[in-house]
Amino acid sequence: MPRRVYIARHGNRIDFVDKTWKARAERPHDPHLSPDGLDQAKRLAERMRATAVRHVFASPFYRCVQTAHETAAVLGLPLKIEHGACEYLNAEWFPVAPEFLPPARLARDFPRVDAAYTPHVSPAWPEPNEREHTWPRCAQTIRLLLDRYDGDLFIVGHGATVLGLTYGLVPGEPHLTCGLTGLVELEQNGSAWTLVRNGCQAHLESTESEKRFN
Repeated sequence: MPRRVYIARHGNRIDFVDKTWKARAERPHDPHLSPDGLDQAKRLAERMRATAVRHVFASPFYRCVQTAHETAAVLGLPLKIEHGACEYLNAEWFPVAPEFLPPARLARDFPRVDAAYTPHVSPAWPEPNEREHTWPRCAQTIRLLLDRYDGDLFIVGHGATVLGLTYGLVPGEPHLTCGLTGLVELEQNGSAWTLVRNGCQAHLESTESEKRFN
């Protein structure tokens, strides 16, 4: 069977739904999922149930861990927190370097988190340019993960990192749709990777009318 990589964006964020949330939050740079975002994550997990995924990874941002944990639980797999798949760290969105919750702390909320996992890539803040900094960082990440882990992989990231992870394997920078919990599927044939599914949201009852990336 050809090897496959599945890449998904996180579910809907609480600050996309509740505009007052950031003013009240202890960690305003790190929103959790909204109720409908959690439903999206659960539906994505059911979609992933039929796959042969052997390793589940997530960006260290809380919304990504929360999204990926649903799939890890369905598949009975540990969840590895990989910083190389984190958000585009530009200074407009992050005036200071974001602080991530350590895996041991995340494991209190999400028991599938592998607190012993060491990330393979550490992004540098700030990243002035998505194309020149974020995409190459994600390309390095996906290649390292494929070298060090066998079988099919599933990674939950962000709009920018869905692009970078895909472009690290598929040549030509194909146009991707990066909706909430949209699923990209890549297939390996020999040394080449091809795009099989492009941001598929068939597992959702409804999708967002406007894509937001910050």
